Amino acid sequence: MPSITRFRMNLPMREVTMASRPRLRGQARLQWDPVREKRVLLSPEGVLVLNATADAILALCDGQRSVSAIAAELSARYNHVVDQEVLAFFNRLLQKRLIEFDET
Repeated sequence: MPSITRFRMNLPMREVTMASRPRLRGQARLQWDPVREKRVLLSPEGVLVLNATADAILALCDGQRSVSAIAAELSARYNHVVDQEVLAFFNRLLQKRLIEFDET
């Protein structure tokens, strides 16, 4: 008989959509790394060093804003933000189990 953990791991993973409202999972957190002089995303599995774009996206990732709203905010700040790139970034974080989300 499979364990509960194994059963959960075999469940199909949802994908992030433009309506999703992503937030960091409980075990993940953003932190300034004084050695690298960059923000990093810490998790039990390791450390992800963030580039400026990833840092800007995650700073807006609060569980309240949709992916669409995050992309719009970034477009207002910068010249060119592609919605699909923001969506792909969140889907990569979801696969690494660093974010969770609610649908609207």
